[in-house]
Amino acid sequence: MTVIKAENLVKDYGLNGQTVHALRGVNLEFKAGEFAAIAGPSGSGKSTFLHLAGCLDILTAGNMMVGGEDISTLKRNELAILRRQKIGFIFQAYNLIPVLSVEENISFPLSLLGVPPKEIKERTAQVLADVGLEGYAKRRPKEMSGGQQQRVAIARALVKRPALILADEPTANLDSKIGREILELMLAMNRSVGTTFIFSTHDHMVMDYARRLVRILDGQIESDEVKS
Repeated sequence: MTVIKAENLVKDYGLNGQTVHALRGVNLEFKAGEFAAIAGPSGSGKSTFLHLAGCLDILTAGNMMVGGEDISTLKRNELAILRRQKIGFIFQAYNLIPVLSVEENISFPLSLLGVPPKEIKERTAQVLADVGLEGYAKRRPKEMSGGQQQRVAIARALVKRPALILADEPTANLDSKIGREILELMLAMNRSVGTTFIFSTHDHMVMDYARRLVRILDGQIESDEVKS
């Protein structure tokens, strides 16, 4: 099953009176269960692609299917609903809410979806165990290391049980040891549950872990390799 399909995808930005061509006619497709990375230097368009796939931005031209929905036809509120219901997003800067506890940060997306309180509690406890953070439920983000905060961000993405998780530079703020632990955790989730993971990265370790590596340069696909 196809989870993302982009056809002639174009994204332009206005910057200081100039037009920036972030994506220039990209054609790219991802199937369910992939563990893939989109790699390229800063400004290559990799994060832009992820933000479009995550319904965080609106494309300029072309078509893009995400989770069976043609997002080029959706309004911003409809994109928000699709993102909330079907997509998990892991940000480079974690994007945790500092005044909330770990369990509150994780359970927040379920509250937005109207999940019953008893189920929220059960699913939050389960995902805390899955990411190795039992006993951390009442802590605040500022009381945790970068690696622990990234685990909370992963748990928040997983708790919705989405078919698709997008991770934008997930190891950028972590040392190599913690980064490897985070990747092992996500790979285990991919293998055990079949969750599709797509990363944007310039980290060679992430590229090594990925089973498919797409390279992007100047807004166009440079290469696309499926590893044996």
